[in-house]
Amino acid sequence: MGVPAFFRWLSRKYPSIIVNCVEEKAKECNGVKVPIDTSKPNPNEVEFDNLYLDMNGIIHPCTHPEDKPAPKNEDEMMVAIFEYIDRIFNIVRPRRLLYMAIDGVAPRAKMNQQRSRRFRASKEGMEAAEEKQKIRQEILAKGRAVALSEVFPRESPCLMTSGTEFMDNLAKCLRYYIADRLNSDPGWKNLTVILSDASAPGEGEHKIMDYIRRQRAQPNHDPNTHHCLCGADADLIMLGLATHEPNFTIIREEFKPNKPKPCALCNQMGHEVKDCQGLPREKQGKHDQFADTMPVSEQEFIFIRLCVLREYLERELTMASLPFTFDFERSIDDWVFMCFFVGNDFLPHLPSLEIREGAIDRLVNIYKNVVHKTGGYLTESGFVNLQRVQMIMLAVGEVEDSIFKKRKDDDDNFKRRQKEKRKRLKRDHPSFIPGGQFSPQALGNRSSPQAICNPRQAAFEMRMHNSTTSASPNTSLTPDGSPSLGGGIKRKSEDSDSEPEPEDNIRLWETGWKQRYYKNKFDVDASDEKFRRKVVQSYVEGLCWVLRYYYQGCASWNWYYPFHYAPFASDFEGIADMPSDFEKGSKPFKPLEQLMGVFPAASGNFLPPTWRKLMTDPESSIIDFYPEDFAIDLNGKKYAWQGVALLPFVDERRLRAALEEVYPDLTPEETRRNSLGGDVLFVGKHHPLCDFIVEQYKSKNTEAVDIPPELCHGIQGKLTLNDNAVLPDQVVESPVPMLRDLTQNSAVSISFKDPQFAEDFVFKATVLPGAKKPAPVLKPGDWEKTNNDGRPWRPQLGFNRDRKPVHLDQSAFRTLGTVPRQQQGAMTWSVFVAHAAWLCSLASPALPHSAPSFCPADLRPQESWRGPTPLFQQTPQRTAGAAPLLAWNRMLQSPGQFQPAQYQGLGPMAYPQRPEDRLDRGRQVGHEGLSPLLALLFLQLCPVILPSSVYRVISLSWKST
Repeated sequence: MGVPAFFRWLSRKYPSIIVNCVEEKAKECNGVKVPIDTSKPNPNEVEFDNLYLDMNGIIHPCTHPEDKPAPKNEDEMMVAIFEYIDRIFNIVRPRRLLYMAIDGVAPRAKMNQQRSRRFRASKEGMEAAEEKQKIRQEILAKGRAVALSEVFPRESPCLMTSGTEFMDNLAKCLRYYIADRLNSDPGWKNLTVILSDASAPGEGEHKIMDYIRRQRAQPNHDPNTHHCLCGADADLIMLGLATHEPNFTIIREEFKPNKPKPCALCNQMGHEVKDCQGLPREKQGKHDQFADTMPVSEQEFIFIRLCVLREYLERELTMASLPFTFDFERSIDDWVFMCFFVGNDFLPHLPSLEIREGAIDRLVNIYKNVVHKTGGYLTESGFVNLQRVQMIMLAVGEVEDSIFKKRKDDDDNFKRRQKEKRKRLKRDHPSFIPGGQFSPQALGNRSSPQAICNPRQAAFEMRMHNSTTSASPNTSLTPDGSPSLGGGIKRKSEDSDSEPEPEDNIRLWETGWKQRYYKNKFDVDASDEKFRRKVVQSYVEGLCWVLRYYYQGCASWNWYYPFHYAPFASDFEGIADMPSDFEKGSKPFKPLEQLMGVFPAASGNFLPPTWRKLMTDPESSIIDFYPEDFAIDLNGKKYAWQGVALLPFVDERRLRAALEEVYPDLTPEETRRNSLGGDVLFVGKHHPLCDFIVEQYKSKNTEAVDIPPELCHGIQGKLTLNDNAVLPDQVVESPVPMLRDLTQNSAVSISFKDPQFAEDFVFKATVLPGAKKPAPVLKPGDWEKTNNDGRPWRPQLGFNRDRKPVHLDQSAFRTLGTVPRQQQGAMTWSVFVAHAAWLCSLASPALPHSAPSFCPADLRPQESWRGPTPLFQQTPQRTAGAAPLLAWNRMLQSPGQFQPAQYQGLGPMAYPQRPEDRLDRGRQVGHEGLSPLLALLFLQLCPVILPSSVYRVISLSWKST
């Protein structure tokens, strides 16, 4: 949702909602990667039932990564998406349901934002290409040569839109991936998988919420289901609260600012395009074997526990002496509603409410002061009481003038402090400090220094700086470099280094701000009461539509806010009588129609030729929908991405009328992609529902049948036969050439439809009967966690806050220092166990004194259903008569690095032994030889959670010593 800085504000105000994810890493033995057994207990000490994936939050970082080279083609993109899903699955380990939702056709209110983003991306892409070409010409004029880096086409963000060939291919690849996992991964044994691809209308996160709402309304739903939703959008937090489920957790990537990015021109690290000098690339490695690598640090994940956020909000929203009964669930809904005023994907935020200025806290305080007069809550199950909202907004309007003046004072104070800081740094700071590997390091700094990157560029900058500062600073130079005899250089003004400020014609801090605002933004006079009321009515309709969208589903596919700017809070007078109903029976756009509504003309290559012509032909009846250039109003902001793109709104009737003439030109394949689809349900052969689905295909029953809830963890809905189904004992062809077909498939798929309700049915926003309230997590000290005795607050690791970390004394660190490291990196699991076993043998005569070369060769096979390693992670055997090396592995591994010895000892059915088995065998040898120091060392570095029996063994060993 369009709420910049919302998550930052939320995590700082309520820090205990954040928990760092504990992730079990895959281990290697002699170069063979051993798959993780996700059927084991979750290392985070919590078991999740359902995992929901907002796939667009996964697709984007996989197709446009910031910390590694971008995939060269779609096949590499698909494999990257598979690996990302695997990693999330390994962390969460759901036991009942995996729901994958890709954004389909969005409501019209959302399409306006999509249109703005794609037009911006097209404009910025063209400007970046022009800048790169200009700098390239300058470099060539200096006699240097620079090779253009391989970058993905600038229209690539448009790939992730429903109706494109990319999204259609992604759906095929995900069907293959799901079938492969159901056949091979033990953690997927009893899992129900639902795929809602881009052909199913609706945004991904709202399709997930619609599924949860409809399942909650069923009698067989488990009210204590533990949900986990994966996504990075801020609105997921509000959506999770809106479900009123007591156990709801969000998993997302941990945001790390200021990540280094390569130059877009030469693809080297250490500088931006504007600073590129066209220097040749530094040799990476002795034989330049690391030429295509970037310095990467693996992205980490965090949990957001909404049950803890509910604890915070319960303390903050609880009010005494109310004239009505206090209902915490209703106050949660009001809090979600008030968050809409600071911004969302469908409405611009009010001018007086900025989240960075504490707007939500201000609204909550006004809400708590006014709620005694309102006589009740603002919302109920997604419906707004406008009379009570009017009281809140008019209370905000009374302080609007002071808000604007304080904003100006704060901005002036910030600029003054920045100016003083620059002057102080200029006075006290050395004239030049090299960066990167040449930068000075503070003594006692335990963090590792910055990695060496592009030293030739750094050396060039140092030489250029020395050459320009070698002469006197007050002496001008002639073109040949000699000092000029004419006077010195004119001194710059003190604030010449400050960035130019955009002109602000509104001046909200001065008298007459409302008159200037409506004149500049709407081109009407503020005294035009009729127009102001029209703007306010549209905004009120938007508030009602958004809340209904969050709690009941899409109220209208056609409604949208028809202005670029919002009214003032003081204008919300007389809104109690405004209508808030929406037309019933509206239908979404078709996929290709949506592409015509959101794509700029530069992205027309994703559309059929005759459709594309409507975007560029001067005689087209809708050519005005696709301007080649457009203005961006900064609207008081500093950066272009914060501004408002002034694009014309698409007239739906004109668009459909123009498309009627080109519809006959669609090919059968384009007609298929332009149709709306539905969800598909997958299960493996060990799932209780598998035989029921197979029987439907055998009987060729074309009628929709109900899912027996006792066979599918209480899930209910309708099943219908699928024309492109995955069926047992039939080959599943791979849509990715580098992956092999599934020749021994046992999974099955079928079309799935959520339970249906009447159009006027209201889903109750309340906690279900039988739901158990989670145990309190916050302690008295957590309310003031931001101070924490002056120390920076760190997120909790794992869900068990009472788990004590193991600490090592100085002797342990000295012992750890004797263990060799491999290539200056952290020890692998096998190396650590090898040295631990060797050091233990020195303390006990019962163990052999052998050199540390250990590998868990006695890997015992698991049950037969677990099957082979997934194909896109499978390491082929190099034996006589074996299948050739997979193309995917050939691509990732050069022939010179292939070693047959690395592919021995593990068959396709082999899985690593469980930690309990390893410990039992160690106990049979004799635990009396286990040094307590090494035991503590083992606990410190072991990536798994050890059972209590191990701690008892260590305790006995400690007492014996």
